Amino acid sequence: MILPGFIITLMLGGILSWIAARWGHLYARWISLLTLFANFIVAITVWVGNAGNADFFSNWALEFSVAWIPSFGINFHLALDGLSLLLLSLTFFLGTLAVLVSWKEIQEKTGLYHFCLLWVLAGITGVFLTMDLFLFYFFWEVMLIPMFFLILIWGHENRRYAAFKFFIFTQASGLLMLLSILGFYFIHGAQTGIYTFDYFEWLGTELPPQTAMWLMLGFLIAFVVKLPVVPFHAWLPDAHSEAPTAGSLVLAALMLKTGAYGLLRFILPLFHHAAMEIAPWAMAIDVVGAVYGALLAFSQTNLKRLVAYTSVSHMGFIMLGVFSFHEIALQGVVMQIMAHGISTGALFILAGMVYERIHTRDITQMGGFWKGMPFLGVMALVFTMATWGLPGLGNFVAEFLTLVGTWQVAPITTAIAAIGLVAATAYALRILQKVFYGPAPSGPNTLSDLTWREKIIMGTLVAAISWLGLYPQPVLDTSYGAVNTILHENNETGALREPYKKQEGIFTSIGKGGAHE
Repeated sequence: MILPGFIITLMLGGILSWIAARWGHLYARWISLLTLFANFIVAITVWVGNAGNADFFSNWALEFSVAWIPSFGINFHLALDGLSLLLLSLTFFLGTLAVLVSWKEIQEKTGLYHFCLLWVLAGITGVFLTMDLFLFYFFWEVMLIPMFFLILIWGHENRRYAAFKFFIFTQASGLLMLLSILGFYFIHGAQTGIYTFDYFEWLGTELPPQTAMWLMLGFLIAFVVKLPVVPFHAWLPDAHSEAPTAGSLVLAALMLKTGAYGLLRFILPLFHHAAMEIAPWAMAIDVVGAVYGALLAFSQTNLKRLVAYTSVSHMGFIMLGVFSFHEIALQGVVMQIMAHGISTGALFILAGMVYERIHTRDITQMGGFWKGMPFLGVMALVFTMATWGLPGLGNFVAEFLTLVGTWQVAPITTAIAAIGLVAATAYALRILQKVFYGPAPSGPNTLSDLTWREKIIMGTLVAAISWLGLYPQPVLDTSYGAVNTILHENNETGALREPYKKQEGIFTSIGKGGAHE
């Protein structure tokens, strides 16, 4: 019951927070905080308790399944492997910090706010766990609707425009995925006589090439819109710039990662050959997105929009790694998911902290903050360095693995993509220059530095990104079996539950602590 417990706890916690807010805002905050922290402790206990157990992470370690609507072949089917465990740990970790970030910022409709926040996280948790495609679509929608209200009710000046734009993009692409799910359901049923939405049953389904391509495109569009990838990125800057701080954190660090997870979990195993056909085009578009996002980030004057465009650039690297079909690059994708969630989430938190003090996001009205807020300046320095991939921080490991893997597949494409890393240095330095150095436009500032609550939040994030950069081996070991299985399970093998086969070479060395050279 651990797996459904994660989801049920979040949903019940959201309802209790909404009810408890009638007696005081503090009750809603504490219920929300304890709910997420409890889930985080359970996830970490599962992770640490099985550290070093390669068999645990290489197979589906935990599984839960009960009939939901058996007449239509719909089951409440959840399963967890190493990849799911990493993403759950990231979700509960950053979700806990999202509550702390909102502690003073949200003063109106607090109960409803924490209800929406916890239900968004419940939807994200369900996406990372479900093995029934109908249930997957259900959770895909569960995370969409509460986020719409988070932006619409607690956002900034243009929140209505941003909320509806976010909803239209993600809902329309989600409907395309629903059509593909239904198409796969009927094709599989016609072939086998068993009408089911179960992921395990779908593996190995033989699809005509043209049919496979159309079905894959329905999934792919939904996932690349959620990432997002150029040219489907138009909703992201508006949603980020208008959302409350915790909303931006959840969007950038978690919700975007559901698109990356969908690529790994569904596109590669279910549509292996169709994905290989479009891989050269996909990688070309990803390179354009990586460079284009970095250039747009450099040109922004709105601090949150600047950080939002950095996500567009980094998501291009995720797509590049996915469509390289290389083990090392896929390990880099997993590391990028983890490191980007922490580093970009931290930058949005910093942007929110600056906004609380000066009530503007315009960087042309900022400057000289280092002298008055040295702790905030140090935190900004750490995470801008992480964004441009400084060694010793998690983003460097992610980008290094991705580029090493893709270089062996498409060296020219990889070399062009590296320009995005150079551009990342430019926009990261621009943040430091405009916000923390130089003269303040309004004269010397007397702003207060971070409070103890804010220092705890940022210090925790610094510890996390440093751990990923200095000792990434636990993450690599945990994801190794899942990544290897995802890469090799396709329409012909369908070997989902078989243990992964160890492969000699650099990937085995990276993924298993140097056991093989």
